[in-house]
Amino acid sequence: MSMPDAIHAGHPVVAASDKPLEYQDPNQSVKILGFWLFLATDMLLFGCLFATYLVVRTHTDGGPTPQSIFDIPGFTLETFFLLTSSFTGGLSTLAMRNGNKKALLTWLAITIALGLAFIGFEVKEFVGDVALGATWQRSAFLSAFFTLVGTHGSHVSIGLVWMFLTLLQVAKRGITPITSRKVFVVNLYWHFLDVVWVFIFTIVYLSGRVM
Repeated sequence: MSMPDAIHAGHPVVAASDKPLEYQDPNQSVKILGFWLFLATDMLLFGCLFATYLVVRTHTDGGPTPQSIFDIPGFTLETFFLLTSSFTGGLSTLAMRNGNKKALLTWLAITIALGLAFIGFEVKEFVGDVALGATWQRSAFLSAFFTLVGTHGSHVSIGLVWMFLTLLQVAKRGITPITSRKVFVVNLYWHFLDVVWVFIFTIVYLSGRVM
């Protein structure tokens, strides 16, 4: 059976190549390159949001300050869940490259669960902030804070849906060059969001508590 036939039939394909499975099909390699370009544009978006936050973070207009609303245990737990999910996401990619479908599905499911925990704590944080009078329109600082952290949270939410759909495709079709490319790309996106969160954790939360 040729590689296209095997892919169409949904059977696992392991070609004799030094390249990872997701790069063995030139069409999939081009799509991965395109996704790298997308991440570059997304990096510009977050760069603008970080720059805006740094300019207006002291403009509280007499309202809540970072010290009064940033909860150290809360954002520490958020960081733990998201960074741990990046590790489990990497394990899912490793399982995919080893052709271990069961392990791949397991690690994807764990990654999704950790991501949901992150989102749950972030929603709890936002609700708590609003209860303290820290609303989006209260000051320039809060507008920039909710926009930056909320944009990241929306990206994580999209990533969770995407990862779940990828899990379903792997469960149905197995590990093929197409599904392996999807697993690789969704994890690449997830790692990117983790890197962005490290900057949010440092620039927004930690500096907000000490400055």
